[in-house]
Amino acid sequence: MEHKRPSAARTWVEVPSDSDFPIQNLPFGIGQRSGELPKVCTAIGNYVADLSVLAEHGFFDDLLVPRPVFHQAVLNDFIALGKEKTRAVRTRIAQILDDDLEEWDASELRDFFLFPQTEVEMLLPLHIGDYTDFYSSLEHASNVGAMFRDPQNPLLPNWRHLPVAYHGRASSIVVSGTPIRRPQGQTLPEGQHLPVFGPTRMLDFELETAFVVGKPTASGERVSTEQAEEYLFGMVLFNDWSARDIQKWEYVPLGPFLSKNFASTISPWVVTLDALEPFRTAGPLQAPEVLPYLRFDGEKALTSTWKPIFAPQMAWSTSLAVPISATCTGTCASNSPTIPSMAAISGWATCAHPGRSAEPLRIRLGRCWN
Repeated sequence: MEHKRPSAARTWVEVPSDSDFPIQNLPFGIGQRSGELPKVCTAIGNYVADLSVLAEHGFFDDLLVPRPVFHQAVLNDFIALGKEKTRAVRTRIAQILDDDLEEWDASELRDFFLFPQTEVEMLLPLHIGDYTDFYSSLEHASNVGAMFRDPQNPLLPNWRHLPVAYHGRASSIVVSGTPIRRPQGQTLPEGQHLPVFGPTRMLDFELETAFVVGKPTASGERVSTEQAEEYLFGMVLFNDWSARDIQKWEYVPLGPFLSKNFASTISPWVVTLDALEPFRTAGPLQAPEVLPYLRFDGEKALTSTWKPIFAPQMAWSTSLAVPISATCTGTCASNSPTIPSMAAISGWATCAHPGRSAEPLRIRLGRCWN
């Protein structure tokens, strides 16, 4: 049977009206209860749903999805099934939780597969082979340029013509909530001529989003902007930690090193592109027009609204297609899943107090683990 559009669905699970996890979301993650092994999970309201229990009761058998895939400690094997299978699993979960459907009703099993979020530890959801950090927000690039170069001319000539990026350190990506140690390195104190060594005094993070690439490419294989979304499984929130005083001293001529490789934090839940479909929008106008291989048609951006505790509401949008296509332009092989870390939203810092200027770029952290 064809399931109704998710936007019209209602669930028999109690979901607060302001929840980030309505039945229209249904992200994927890895959860672990005390004394048990990690399992593939989804979220609904204030609950974590253990998908391995549903699998063992046969709810996914007709989809030809192997039961062991839900007993893994990372999502890699699940994502490797391909979008057709993972989309079918997510649709089945929506049917199971739908208040108006009886064919896949699992409400009698709720005590066996639904657990309060407070009882489940969420783990790093992916084994990440590579990640690329794209310098893709005009506001962020302008703030960084003003901080490290010329405030009157912050953007370098290439920025408006190509996706500027650097290859990050995948081994230091950790799940949200992991303690971060304050890094040490060389800095050049203001007014001094010789560097000193010690812990950073300018620790911050940039709030970003990251795309999870779920389909590998071979060396020499190109991916067009029209093909790019076939390779994207979903998105996570991404906090890119930085030691700005170390960065300022070390980044010329090859870019950041110790200042950016000590930690990047991702959310435990991967939100699928299907769940984000209602948020498609046209991206910002590109001027001047980019070269043909980076052009695309249609709405290839997402828009959403965030309400962090330290800043007013702010909307953002970011392209879906260009980073993936750009990564493969040089025929670089792509492991699966990789994380091309996306637009750094520095506007959080610069609009911290309406009507008041804020320190460019940085949310300075006064407390951190030493």
